Amino acid sequence: MKFLLALLFFCATLFANPDDASSTQEKQELSGVDVPYEENIDTLSKVIYLNYEKIPQRVLNGEIFSVTIKALCVVKDFVDISYKLSNEEGLKILNPVPLRDKDSKYFYDTFHFIATSQNSRLPDFEASLIDANEKAYQTTFLEGEKLNVIALNPKNDFSNIIANSFDILEYKTTTYDATHNIVVFVATATNSDLSALKLNGVFKQGIESVTHSNNDYKITYYAIVGKSMSNLSFSYFNVLKNRFIFVNIPLIVSDDSVTTQSDLKPTDQSNEIIKMGVAAIVAFLAFLVVLWRKRYIYLIFIFAPLAYILSIALPSKEVCIKEGAGIYLLPMSNGTIFEKTTTQYNLQKEAEVEGWVKVQLSNEKIGWVKNEDICSR
Repeated sequence: MKFLLALLFFCATLFANPDDASSTQEKQELSGVDVPYEENIDTLSKVIYLNYEKIPQRVLNGEIFSVTIKALCVVKDFVDISYKLSNEEGLKILNPVPLRDKDSKYFYDTFHFIATSQNSRLPDFEASLIDANEKAYQTTFLEGEKLNVIALNPKNDFSNIIANSFDILEYKTTTYDATHNIVVFVATATNSDLSALKLNGVFKQGIESVTHSNNDYKITYYAIVGKSMSNLSFSYFNVLKNRFIFVNIPLIVSDDSVTTQSDLKPTDQSNEIIKMGVAAIVAFLAFLVVLWRKRYIYLIFIFAPLAYILSIALPSKEVCIKEGAGIYLLPMSNGTIFEKTTTQYNLQKEAEVEGWVKVQLSNEKIGWVKNEDICSR
C-alpha cells in the first residue's frame, strides 16, 4: 500500500501543471521576492508578470480617472512592453500607450479613461514583450475588473464638466444680430473632458478650439444668447472638493476691442470720438485765425480737420465677398462657419484685423471673412 501511495505522489508531481509554478513565481515576483533574470529563456515561456497597482475605489460618470499596472519582465535585455486593450465596457480610453515610470525592477504603466456609463468595466490588458532579436514570447493577460461608477444628480445649470479645477481666463460679449449677443470665453481645467461642455438656456453654442498638455486642458467656447440675458451662469463638479461650483460670466456688450485673445483683437476704435472732437477744435481755432488775420492760407487748417472728421463719420465701406466664402463666428482659422455665400455679393464692412474683415450680413448678423475670400480689385 505504501508503495502504491508513493507511486501516485510521484506521478502527480511529474505531470503537475507548469502554469501553477508560473503563477506561484508571479505572486512571488510582484510581492517583492527577488528572482534573478534568466539569460536563456524559451521563446514560449511567460516572461511578463502583471498586477494592478492602483484602481480607484469610486468613479463618477463622466470623470477622467487613471489605472496603474505594475509589470515585471524576467528578460534582461528587451526593447519595450506593448499593450493591447480590449473588452472594455462603459469607458473611453484616452491613452492606449501608457505613461511609464520605472524603478530598479518594476514598470508602472498608467492608463487614463473616461467613464461613460454606470455599467463600466476595465479592459483586459494583454502585454507583449518586444525583443531586440525579434524573439516571440508568450503574452501575458490581466483580466479587467468591474468599476464602482456613481452618477451625479445635478441641477439644470450643470455644464457636464467634472474636473479637479475649472477657471475662466478671459471672456467678451459682442452683438450678434438684432435679438442676440455672442459671448466668447477661454477656460482651463485639470483632469477634465472639456469637449463635453454644454450650456443650458442658450440659443446656439460650440467649441472654437480645445487643446491639452498632460493633464491640463484649455478651451475657447462661444454661446449665442438673447439680449435680455445679463449673466451667463453654470456649474461644474469639483472632484477634489466633492461639490458643485458655480461659475458666472457677466454679459456686458463691448465694442470691437476684443480682449480675450490677441488673434481676436480688431483695430481699436474706442478713441475715435475724442479724435473727432480734437479735429473740430483745431478747425474752429483755424477759422478764428482766418477771421482775425485775413490770411486765407490758414484755410488749410480748417479743411484738413473737417476732412478727417468726415472720413470717420462716413458709413462703413462695402466689401466684395467671393462665392463660396465662409462666414465665421470668430476670426479664427479653425473657427465655426455659420454661413456660406452662394454667390458673389457685397457686404458692409464693420472692422478688420490681420487677415480678417468683419462684415454685417443682410439679416444684420455679424461675421468674419478671411482676406483671401475678398474679391480682388
